[in-house]
Amino acid sequence: MKTVFLRKGAERRLRAGHLWVYSNEVDIGRSALKTFEPGEQAIIAASNGKALGTVFVNPHPLICGRVISRDPGQSMTPQLLEQRLARALAAREQVFSRPFYRLAFGDSDGLPGLVVDRYDDVCVVQVAIAGMELLKTSITRALTRLLHPRAIVFKNDSKMRQAEGLPLGLETVGDSVDVLAVEENGVRFEAPLEGQKTGWFYDHRLNRARLQQYVRGARVLDVFSYVGGWGVQMAAAGAASVTCVDASAQALEWVGRNAALNGFSNVDTLQGDAFQVLKTLCDERERFDVIILDPPALIPRRRDQKEGEQAYARLNQWALRLLSPGGVLASASCSMHLGRDQLLDIIRASGRKVDRFLQVLEQGHQGPDHPIVPSIAETDYLKAFFVRSLMPGD
Repeated sequence: MKTVFLRKGAERRLRAGHLWVYSNEVDIGRSALKTFEPGEQAIIAASNGKALGTVFVNPHPLICGRVISRDPGQSMTPQLLEQRLARALAAREQVFSRPFYRLAFGDSDGLPGLVVDRYDDVCVVQVAIAGMELLKTSITRALTRLLHPRAIVFKNDSKMRQAEGLPLGLETVGDSVDVLAVEENGVRFEAPLEGQKTGWFYDHRLNRARLQQYVRGARVLDVFSYVGGWGVQMAAAGAASVTCVDASAQALEWVGRNAALNGFSNVDTLQGDAFQVLKTLCDERERFDVIILDPPALIPRRRDQKEGEQAYARLNQWALRLLSPGGVLASASCSMHLGRDQLLDIIRASGRKVDRFLQVLEQGHQGPDHPIVPSIAETDYLKAFFVRSLMPGD
């Protein structure tokens, strides 16, 4: 393997535990990035020549290196790939009794650029970097040996692939798949393969379970509902009624399908822009006992910070206006650029704006199938607050 040399002092982040190398940290005089092929494996070394480990290299994106191992003699072989997938599988099986979870979570599982979600006997795979793209055959073989799935679907449509210079597309090994079967917290769902991400969002599983204790007999509003992951589970927990809001008519069709799948007739839907729907409900003086705000990432890039924070504030203000006294707001964010303290401050300021006294009842995080690397803040992306809203005089 060739060697990528870092500029003086640039090794500090890696020594502290980070796993990414940025192109402006590379000493291009000693190791010109243009001499590396996308996906090539290389040794990463400090400016003094001391080897720090091995990396996948791609000369094109800002993140030009992804750490494979701290051992400079260890490359990402098919054997190591399968070993790390097996380790990730054992960790999930320790926690989850049913085969529905995120099996591989990229860097957090020592598998940079690789996400695998398991839907019983179907695996949906997303490959985000060139190094893993070169190992697609090995990924298929490893998953086949470990799980014997009837289908492995490579759903490669992420923006990160474009940055890596990789083609977008869908490729299936095994049986043809259009619908994914999911079981979560004892509730059954179906989700379209063509839907968002891999088709489902396993990261909120524990937060959805946590909210169930607050909804018995309640009128629930689920905003940004997608196919009803939150809303249908609240119906299962004894909610009196559930209203799911989403901009996608197709997603709301799946809400109805999933409510029927579980025998619930108290789940209805509202199609439209979430901000406008919330405003309209306020104008109509509607009230709900529990409101769920689980929007997509409203701050996809650093430059979107101010606009995104304002959007989170508007959502929380509308929701708090709609809550009955003593009602509970579940407010979440998956924007990695919005910290937990920042979201809490937005909720606090929203309460003051609409003159509500707020109590934080619980906090939620991503589940154990989305492990966090302590030195990589980007892996700690999901946060949720469960807040009770009271009138000032209560």
